[in-house]
Amino acid sequence: MNLQSMTGFARAATEHDGTAIAWEVKSVNGKSIELRLRLPQGFERLEPAIRQTIQKRFSRGNFQATLTVGRALGAQAQPVVNEAFLKDIAGLAKRLEEQFGVAPATADGLLSLRGVLDLPEAVETDEERASLDTAIMAALETALHGLEQARLGEGAALATLLSGHIDAIEALTLRAEADPSREAGAIRERIAEQVRLLMDASANLDASRLHMEAAFLATKADIREEIDRLKTHVASGRGLLKGGGAIGRKLDFLAQEFNRESNTLCSKSNAAAVTAIGLELKAVVDQFREQVQNLE
Repeated sequence: MNLQSMTGFARAATEHDGTAIAWEVKSVNGKSIELRLRLPQGFERLEPAIRQTIQKRFSRGNFQATLTVGRALGAQAQPVVNEAFLKDIAGLAKRLEEQFGVAPATADGLLSLRGVLDLPEAVETDEERASLDTAIMAALETALHGLEQARLGEGAALATLLSGHIDAIEALTLRAEADPSREAGAIRERIAEQVRLLMDASANLDASRLHMEAAFLATKADIREEIDRLKTHVASGRGLLKGGGAIGRKLDFLAQEFNRESNTLCSKSNAAAVTAIGLELKAVVDQFREQVQNLE
């Protein structure tokens, strides 16, 4: 399965028996599925089916779906003239003209009067409504397919970016592992020098106790475990990216683990070179975690 970004947009439009149907759907980052629907009056009946359709296709994201339904050109309802009412109004206008000398009534004036001309709403049968609903849901499926393709396109770009971050984390881990300051001889020499400085500063210090403390500090400063765990996390990250699917939460947890190990590496480091590597590692991990937030 390929990776999906949680960001995307798509539009789908169609026509059904003289009715124009258009969907616009978009999604952004979200911890779970959140839906906001904008439906024309009278189409609220479709909300449960729309929610179920979106939730079936996607697992994460903040979605907004907007439906527009309108009469297509040539499908307008035919006007109906209330001829009896028009006849009464025309007669009244004629009498007013004869009795009071008012200006004669015009056809457009009479037709503009309320109640003379009506545009009746079409009455749908149950079969027509069901057929329209089916067309609307089919158009939604088309729009959601387009949204999915947009999210997959961004997901592929994110996969390449995240893979590069993992490569950088591995390279920095190997640099820390190979740093000369980690060699046993270098550690012993550095600790011995510190002990000599302390002994020279005070003759009252217990030499055996100092050596015990030095040995403890040397053990505590060893970053072997952190390096091993970083290597394990690198392998896990590559495995997740290769497997694909909705792995955003798993990669976010992995980013936290990367961050924990890089912090520990910096705190345990007893050499400037390793500290610098640790800081660079933290910067890459921050970039990795930031991009992971966009994944489904």
